[in-house]
Order: sequence, then C-alpha cells, then structure tokens
Amino acid sequence: MSSLVTAVDAQREAVCALHAELVRYGLVVWTAGNVSGRVPGHDLFVVKPSGVSYDVLTPDSLVVCDLDGDLVDGPWAGGDLRPSSDTAAHAHVYRHMPHVGGVVHTHSTYASAWAAAGLPVPCALTAMADEFGGEIPLGPFARIGDDSIGRAVVATLDGHRSPAVILRNHGVFSIGRDAASAVKAAVMCEDVARTTHLATALGPVAPLPQDDVDALFDRYQNVYGQQPAHQDQGASA
Repeated sequence: MSSLVTAVDAQREAVCALHAELVRYGLVVWTAGNVSGRVPGHDLFVVKPSGVSYDVLTPDSLVVCDLDGDLVDGPWAGGDLRPSSDTAAHAHVYRHMPHVGGVVHTHSTYASAWAAAGLPVPCALTAMADEFGGEIPLGPFARIGDDSIGRAVVATLDGHRSPAVILRNHGVFSIGRDAASAVKAAVMCEDVARTTHLATALGPVAPLPQDDVDALFDRYQNVYGQQPAHQDQGASA
C-alpha cells in the first residue's frame, strides 16, 4: 500500500469519526454541516459527501478532492458520491491558508441566531478569550455553490486570532491545525454563543478589557494543559 493511500485512509477514518462529534454536541440536524481534513503531505482533502445522513456515514464514503475542489479519481478516491455543496469553500480556505488542516461548517442554533441578527459574539467570557482571543467575528453574507463563502471566511479570519467566523444570515465556519481542532472550535463557538445569548436577556453584556483578553489567550495557548507529547486535544478543562 502506498504512502498516499495510507494517508488518505487515515484521514478518512479521522474525519468520519469527527462527524459523529457534530451530532454528539448537537451542532447539526438532518444532513446539514460538514467536516473536512487536509491529507498531510499532499494537496488533497477529504470531505463529507453531499446529502448523506450522519448515521450511515463511513470512512469509505468520504470524498477525496484536490485543492481546487475537484473530485479526485483513483482506486482510493471512493465511490460515485458527490462532495459537499460547501467543497469549493473548503478548497479555497486550504489554498489560501496553508497552516489550516481542517475546516468545519455548522448551522448550530445559537451561533446561527447571532448570524441572523448580523452580530459578532462579544468577548464577555474567559472561555472566549481563551479559545478565540477576542470576539467571534461576523463575516459577510455569501451565496452557497462556489468559492464565495471560502473567500468570506479567509477575508475575515486571515490575521484574526479567532478560529471561527459567523457568516451573516448563514452559520459557522471554523478552522484548525487539523480537523479535530476545527471541530473543537465549532463546539466552543456554539457553547459561548449560547451563554452570551442567555446573558443578553439579563441586561447589557460587558466585554472583557483587552489586556485581560490578551493575558487569558496567551495563558491558554501557551501554558494550559499538558506538554504536546501528552496533550489530549479533546480536553477542555
């Protein structure tokens, strides 16, 4: 078995398992939402097929695409399933953000409520400062079907500390060094979007001072948790 086949198969296994996390944390309904992961060392990524239910998703059903978003042929490329309708957006992110190894899209309820209102999520919680380094930004509206969404994601997140963006009138896109990190960002985005939404019912939300945000972000990113060799990427406490 070639190294390419091995790398693709490993990424398929990982990305398939991560789709179950979207269901576990209540970030998706029906067939909406998707996870993709870059194949390390190759200009390829794997992504959920369009319209396939999460409960029948298997590693072999994940679709392999190149960085132009085109379906890749080959004995290891999968069956005849079409890639996600968001594939062009994922591909654009991978082309223009080479440090990104995973992309996630959800319509999670509370984050999408902020999107419908056309508002960023203000950084009023230590958990937001830790994970996002500030507010979760609001990106522009973009139509589905081409790379317009990908361009909106890159334009909003390039140079921003947040690994997630809320696209106006749409939902969440998150990125990470790998697919697991992107899923974590999507989970955390919904969590703080929910809490902050509930806080608005009690009165005005008070954002954290910037120097506190900076200190919290630095601690969480550089001190918190175990050393890399022992770190559990899924841990949050």
